[in-house]
Parts: sequence; C-alpha cells; structure tokens
Amino acid sequence: MTDPATALADIQARIARTAQIAGRKADAVTLVAVSKTHPAERITPLIAAGQRVFGENRVQEAAEKWPALREAHPDIKLHLVGQLQSNKAEDAVALFDCIHSLDRASLVSALGKAMDKAGRQVPCFVQVNIGAEEQKGGCAIADLPALLAEARSAQLPVIGLMCVPPLGIEPAPFFALLDKLATDHGLAGRSMGMSDDFETAIMLGATHVRVGSALFGARG
Repeated sequence: MTDPATALADIQARIARTAQIAGRKADAVTLVAVSKTHPAERITPLIAAGQRVFGENRVQEAAEKWPALREAHPDIKLHLVGQLQSNKAEDAVALFDCIHSLDRASLVSALGKAMDKAGRQVPCFVQVNIGAEEQKGGCAIADLPALLAEARSAQLPVIGLMCVPPLGIEPAPFFALLDKLATDHGLAGRSMGMSDDFETAIMLGATHVRVGSALFGARG
C-alpha cells in the first residue's frame, strides 16, 4: 500500500490535471478524504501532509474518533457523507461542518430544529437517488422540487446536490443529470465522484469529490 501522503499527492495532482482539462481551477474542487472505518493513526499522516477536509459515514464513529484530532488541528472540516437518522440530527449538527445526505422531509424538520437549538448553520447537500435504486438512500428526482422548497422554508443552508451512481454502470450520464438538476434549481454545489470515478465527476462539474480507498486503501 502506498503511504497516505504519497497517495494524497497523487490524488491532488489528478484533480488539478482533470480540472485543467475541463477548463476549471483546481481549487474549485474540494477533496473530501473519506476516513470511515480507518483509525486515527491512518488519518494523521494525511493531516500532516496538509489535508484538512475529511468525511465520515456514521455519527457515532465520528464522535469517537474526531474530537481529539480536531482539538490538535482546529482548522479541520468534517463532512457527514453517509445516511443520517433523524434522531441523530442534534449530534450531527454539533459534530459536522457539512452534511451530504439530506434526503427527506422528516430530516429537514429534525435538522432545522437542531440548528436552531445549537445556533449553528451547517451547510447541506440534498442527496438524490440518481439511479432510482430501491436499496439506496436519496430523494427521488420527482420529489426534489418539493424537498428543496421544504428545506428553504425551514431556512436550511442547502448548497448543492449529492449522488452515488449505480455500481457497475458508466457513471457519466448520472453525473451529467445531477449537474443539470443542480443548475435547474440554482445550486452551486455538486458532491459526486469517489475513488474510481472522481475524474469523470470533475469533468462534469463536481465541486466536492469523496475519496476513500484511493487514499487509505481497503477499509479497516
């Protein structure tokens, strides 16, 4: 396994190269290093190499792992990239700087109350079930206008859309669709692309790419 700092430099170079080909600036793309299931000792080399935006899938794991790391490095930003249960909304608002998985009305309500209580506005992406897969989270495309209206009514800071394309299918059409949906709804953010397809996502407008295994190796 390549050491994390070398892997990070490689991913950063690929992001910059792809952005240049797409006529975009490299700093228009935020690399979210997805550290789910990896212990602190695997994360600290990336922090030492300059990475400051990390992603976790589960509120409980983040609560156990990140307070000490963030105390040592207060400039770190932590993103929730996995599904969020409504009863964990308060914990998520306290822990995370961005939430990528807003996908239903009950969560709009829970997050709205949690943000009001905490006096803290946490930017959110609405997750879209871009491939209409029954087993996946995300808002159905047909339900997106209503969910966005609810989120705006609740004064949630929605900054973009997020998707996870179906496995084993060419992702480009799904990324292109998410880009169009974001444009149609006046949203600047597009959280799309992971280790195997982030370059395709950048070509199609990704502003946030969620890279785990290409940085950390197989999950712990």
